[in-house]
Amino acid sequence: MRTVTVSDQNGTEALAGKLAALAKPGDVILMHGTLGMGKSAFCRAYIRALANNPHEEVPSPTFTLVQIYELAPIPVWHFDLYRLSDPEEIHELDIEDAFADGVSLIEWPDRLEYLTPENRLDIHIEPGSTIDARVFQLLPHGADWQKRIENLDEVAS
Repeated sequence: MRTVTVSDQNGTEALAGKLAALAKPGDVILMHGTLGMGKSAFCRAYIRALANNPHEEVPSPTFTLVQIYELAPIPVWHFDLYRLSDPEEIHELDIEDAFADGVSLIEWPDRLEYLTPENRLDIHIEPGSTIDARVFQLLPHGADWQKRIENLDEVAS
């Protein structure tokens, strides 16, 4: 596990940028945290960093359930599973395609249940010491993720 504390939104964006710089096809990142912790803000910053465009339009997938970004070199699938009540509904979102070919950013991953991939990065976001601060706990599952988060400090965002 790796813990990263940020003081504000800029810190969240910097962390997202560092992780985006390490992106590979098949990556699955599960975003955990209560409402208002910054899951969507992190995902938005990650997508903008991967697109190399700070102005990339990144709407929340709260109502559409998934937004797909055809970025070069890797497409990104941003899922918000909050409104799902049964993991079987997830198949309708073509999540298997996302797991195979793109980067999957998944908010409310507890809805995945038995569909949760073994090789993934779990990110738990908790409040920090001030109203804007956040504590990110990065939990790698799989040797590749472990190596990547160990070298996170060396990545330029």
